[in-house]
Amino acid sequence: MALAALSGDEQLVIFSRLCNPLDPGVAVAFASASNELWELTQAPRQQLQAGYEAAAALGRKAGKQSCKELREAKEVVWYYKWLSSDDLGLLGTLGSVLSVLEELALCEPVAGPDGVPRLAEKLGAGALPAVTELDLNSTHVGDAGASALAAALGRGALPRLRNLGLSSTAIGDAGLVALAPALRRRPALEVLKLMSNPLVDEGLTALVAPPQQPAGAPPPPTGGLAKLKELHLYYTQIADAGCAALAAALDSGALPALNYLDLNDLPASDEAKAAVYAALAKQCE
Repeated sequence: MALAALSGDEQLVIFSRLCNPLDPGVAVAFASASNELWELTQAPRQQLQAGYEAAAALGRKAGKQSCKELREAKEVVWYYKWLSSDDLGLLGTLGSVLSVLEELALCEPVAGPDGVPRLAEKLGAGALPAVTELDLNSTHVGDAGASALAAALGRGALPRLRNLGLSSTAIGDAGLVALAPALRRRPALEVLKLMSNPLVDEGLTALVAPPQQPAGAPPPPTGGLAKLKELHLYYTQIADAGCAALAAALDSGALPALNYLDLNDLPASDEAKAAVYAALAKQCE
């Protein structure tokens, strides 16, 4: 048979490409094609079985009773299911096989500061291809998680993202500065929730008004926030400088679709906030 002409390494490469912890049957059937291949894949099949069992356990925490149900789900919500950082890392590895998932919501404060970085680090190019809404509200993201999420987006994960919820996720200016370029390369982004984070002015400025390129530098990447409709910023630490940057972005037409903006409970002055709302009202006329 044709498989017999391949080396053991080549057979293992083919087998590894077929390994899907949510649907291991294809890989097992392939390994059954010959006794030699069955013996050769013994260790990876054991790993695949362990991955299948772990994925099934993770799915049950989201109310999915089988890997098949998880694989076919369009919406998955983990809300105070006490997911660990290991669970989030596993979820990241499943990003390439959750091909129909459209909405992913996590509210897991106990996952710890390394949970979201581990999730994002496992998201390769094209991971979570159908997800339009990612909600990490009240899950610790922090600056490290924001940077990891930026890297995942840069690799091509979440290509259809439209709604990103990052409220109460401990993201500061450094995290938003790292994340801003990746978000600006997501032209389909419509909703961004950043409320209840320790953001000040630098992060917001990087998001809505990236620094001017020095003379002779290549042009900035295409994209921008052309379709952003909602920007939630209340209970952040944005002051007058951030509001000025936001007002200038509105006046310049950099946020042409924006029609909802919440600046409640900011340290910014009433005058600075009024200038932003005036710019928004002028745009919406």
